[in-house]
Amino acid sequence: MPRRSAPEEGPSFKGWTRPGPVPPGGVEIEPGETLDGLCGYWRIFQLKKGNRFSVDDLVTAWYATTWCPRARRIVDLGSGIGTVALLAAWRCPGALVHTVEAQEESLRLARKSIRYNGQEDRFFPRLGDIRDPELFVNEDRFDLVMGTPPYWPEGDRLPAAHPQSVSARLEVRGNLADYALAAARLLAPGGIFACVFPNDQRERALGALQAAGLLCLHRREFVFKDGEPYGLDVFAAGRRRDFPEDFEVQAQCPEVEAPILIRRSDGSVDPGIARVRVALGFPPGI
Repeated sequence: MPRRSAPEEGPSFKGWTRPGPVPPGGVEIEPGETLDGLCGYWRIFQLKKGNRFSVDDLVTAWYATTWCPRARRIVDLGSGIGTVALLAAWRCPGALVHTVEAQEESLRLARKSIRYNGQEDRFFPRLGDIRDPELFVNEDRFDLVMGTPPYWPEGDRLPAAHPQSVSARLEVRGNLADYALAAARLLAPGGIFACVFPNDQRERALGALQAAGLLCLHRREFVFKDGEPYGLDVFAAGRRRDFPEDFEVQAQCPEVEAPILIRRSDGSVDPGIARVRVALGFPPGI
């Protein structure tokens, strides 16, 4: 699926008007960077040839904030350049947002985007490893934990051309099981962990959630193109211990929602994903 940014025209685009607050800006683009539309008027700094935001980030943030719309404290694990965290912050304007990222270059870009969008007073980015058992120790728990883990073990796929993108693609700093274990430690009672994983690895994802003591509550599939099997699953899970012992646990999530198609067979935007885009401050179709 090609990675796309929102168009950078003014406040209107083909009759659609950008929603949300206008950022203060004032942060310069450095050589090798781009400043791209993200949601509403908000924009994000990315490397021209590095890891750039994708539909994976968009659907994770949308699903997370759909099932936890009133979060007060949010954390994004393995947050990269800050895409998912910024999208969630745009959707939850009253929340305090923490991020954890192991790559200094990605964290640098995220800090620039946070400043550009005027969100420094409620963002707390940090350099760290999600596998660290001391992460957020003795700090308040989170209503919403999010993660977009890498999808494949080293050796299963070729590494990315740019070093910044390697850990976003391959499991060099932990896998979905590590994300789930971190989420189980960090979630407040009744909190939600939202994550994304390829639909052809669904059983692996469900197994990782269960092994971490998490109960998958909702799942939704996103199909990249009509007639093609490959796509993404997004999950919303809670702590198993927050539910009664006799709570019915099925092999699959108790609620499996209808799949959402991204592109029709002719390449046009499907109405299903258009509704998601509008909810995140994107124009409905490009």
